[in-house]
Amino acid sequence: MLVVDDEAGVRNFLERALRARGCRVDVAGSSEEGAERLREHHFDAIVLDIALPGRSGMEWLRSLRNQGFAGDVILITAFADIETAIDALRAGASDFVLKPFRVDQIINSLRRCFERARLDRENFVLQRQVAGLGGEVDGLIGHSAPMRALYDLIRRVAPTPSTVLVLGESGVGKEVTARALHQMSPRAERSFVALNCAAVSPELIESELFGHVRGAFTGARDARRGLFHYANGGTLFLDEIGELPLAMQTKLLRALEARRIRPVGSETEVPVDVRIVAATNRDLRAEVAAGRFRQDLFYRLEVVTLVIPPLRERQEDVTELALHFNAQLATHLGLPPLEITQFDLARLAAYAWPGNVRELRNLIERSLILGSLPRHDQAQGLADPLPLSLAEVEKRHILAVLEQCGGNKSRAATLLGVSRKTLDRKAVEWGLG
Repeated sequence: MLVVDDEAGVRNFLERALRARGCRVDVAGSSEEGAERLREHHFDAIVLDIALPGRSGMEWLRSLRNQGFAGDVILITAFADIETAIDALRAGASDFVLKPFRVDQIINSLRRCFERARLDRENFVLQRQVAGLGGEVDGLIGHSAPMRALYDLIRRVAPTPSTVLVLGESGVGKEVTARALHQMSPRAERSFVALNCAAVSPELIESELFGHVRGAFTGARDARRGLFHYANGGTLFLDEIGELPLAMQTKLLRALEARRIRPVGSETEVPVDVRIVAATNRDLRAEVAAGRFRQDLFYRLEVVTLVIPPLRERQEDVTELALHFNAQLATHLGLPPLEITQFDLARLAAYAWPGNVRELRNLIERSLILGSLPRHDQAQGLADPLPLSLAEVEKRHILAVLEQCGGNKSRAATLLGVSRKTLDRKAVEWGLG
């Protein structure tokens, strides 16, 4: 905590009271002195008097918010009216307390501030989960020998704070595994934040992770908090870590080693407590040898490595996965579940599944929408009963939904869970106009 007040009595009173409750406290007698303290240390909250010599507390608060200070600021003053209170909230004050005050008023104000900050982080995470990832997150499914070995390792690793590297082909369930690690860890009540490193441009990845201050780069009209902030106390999942630019790899390594981050454009480092789970379908050792991935970052991430086997190596799990997706997706889509016969299950188990669990899930979802699994003549045998590429499955699925919707692209896009713009682009690719 930082207490800024020109009255020595108020500073001493608050310093003793806050320290008695376990806070680390620094004090300053002016905005200029407070700014100097802030350049030297990170503070979670500032108790700031409005009437200060030199630059007023209100003016300094506006400057702090413009510079991207993310902590709480509680304004205190002996002279206030409704207009002053409104100006304080507009300037970015977290709370407003009138002098003379009791110590419990300040303590309760701080508690409310920290509770709001916790709810803000949780709300941000929930919005990302609802907006971007298309439905519920499934648990790990399967009782084959490779999966039982994976479960045993997850149970050993989850309670520790160690960094984990998850390896496996596309579609095997790397994010599901990361979520399982989080849910079985002491951090389960805090946030799980996921980022696909390949989905963010190299120019914006640093800001996405660390945040930025106002004016840090062209277009940064407002300060913004990064994903490390929202994952504080919880887990940050970095998918496709092999796609991270080399310059950003250096900064990530420093953040992991120092457990501190510096928002883009800021002069102040912020301490963070985040567990990193990284994932990739690349061979990172080969990437290191080719000079595309930093060796020191690789060793920092490879504290514990979890390798998820592809579906073709655990085909005994296909039946369990298919039945699970059938029941789950039928409820999610509001459709009757498929009637899956033993012959259907045998055909599914015989297929190689190059797209792994994701391909199987998509097939079951498409079949639910169309009313049945794709049928083939039994004489074809079971060696390759579903010889369609992922692109062809996607195309047939979208065309079938469009046909069911009578060509209504807006309705079809809603059912498919994609934007109308995406559907229009696909139609142009297929020459449908």
